[in-house]
Amino acid sequence: MKWWCGFLLLPSLSVAVPAQPPDAEEAAYPAIERFVQVLESVRKNHPDADRLAYERLVNHALEGMMEGLDPFSSFIHPEMAALMKRNEKLDPEVPSLGLTLGLRDTGLYVMAVAPPGPAGRSGVTPGSSVLEIDGRATDGAEFEDLVESLRRKAGETSRLKLKSPDEPKPVEVSLVHRLVEERSVAEAKLLNKEKGTGYIRLATFGGACAKEMEVSLDDLEDAGMKSLILDLRGNGGGDLHETVKILGLFVPPDTTVVTTRSRNAPEEPLKTPERQRRKREYPMVVLIDRMSASASELTAGALQDLKRATVIGELSFGKGSVQHIIPLGQGTAMRLTVATYHTPSGRTPHRTGITPDVPVTLADADRDNFEKRNRLDSLDEAERKQVGAWVDPVMKKAEETLEKARAAK
Repeated sequence: MKWWCGFLLLPSLSVAVPAQPPDAEEAAYPAIERFVQVLESVRKNHPDADRLAYERLVNHALEGMMEGLDPFSSFIHPEMAALMKRNEKLDPEVPSLGLTLGLRDTGLYVMAVAPPGPAGRSGVTPGSSVLEIDGRATDGAEFEDLVESLRRKAGETSRLKLKSPDEPKPVEVSLVHRLVEERSVAEAKLLNKEKGTGYIRLATFGGACAKEMEVSLDDLEDAGMKSLILDLRGNGGGDLHETVKILGLFVPPDTTVVTTRSRNAPEEPLKTPERQRRKREYPMVVLIDRMSASASELTAGALQDLKRATVIGELSFGKGSVQHIIPLGQGTAMRLTVATYHTPSGRTPHRTGITPDVPVTLADADRDNFEKRNRLDSLDEAERKQVGAWVDPVMKKAEETLEKARAAK
């Protein structure tokens, strides 16, 4: 079974319900009675008779109940439940565009973007809603058909209309399909050979990211790296077990770095591997922003708790929970938050995020330049010149922090 931070990919068939104390049971009866009273009053008095079927009214009531719990729990209507079930058998990745598609209640969206792919180079960001594909509206279309429509030969073009959560209006992008080598490590280099400052930007916690990270660290260390900046800005998370392996590259073996807690099961501690090929004790900073989520937050939080790294940037996204898909009657289901992830000190990023040790907030112009810097190949000469002259305030603070750490030794 494969786990992604915050989401179980396979649906849960059942959920344990803890026994309720007698007073809780007594409180339930008047609440249910009130619900039935409202239900029957609506059916009796509302003028739109075609909107008053029991199934419809109850489903919408359940929808409201789930939305009131947390941002990640939801009631799943029959059409969406059937779509998700079919989706389990379909690979959502479109390698020739370097993106992974997913479904949420609001429709088709971009789950992940591979930095070297056409989508990444064109500035497509995770979390963007996909409104149209080649002029065809995605709303109401079959998920399988939408994904299949994006499977093209190298050199062919797909047009996507996207709505980013950070932009007021949708934009249309034309993406040329090509073979993409998918990598989680988007960038690895020595920033300053004399000082030995290394830099790694991790775009996602993909299936082989721990090995990629280890190879990049080895190369930088062999080239003289004496301190590291790990950039997790814009990283929306990924595989939990790869996250634990990456933490194992920086902290001692057999260290508890993440714990899963729920009401109905014992705590589940996750520990770093028992063997560590190289000791890495050099100064380290981790960069996060408001789009650093899930696995990124667990990584930053664990390194922060264990005093292994200084965290710099913005308050992170706030996603530190596990959801199960639980089938219900009449073809419906619910996505229910059943557990939370916790860092070594016991805190959870769920809802609250990870607070950096050194806060640095980017202005809108800085955000724009940061996004452009991560896709230089797609920029024209004037834009490259502009981005090349830009000083990243978060990186500047990171280098200052490492300089102080070196001076303190």
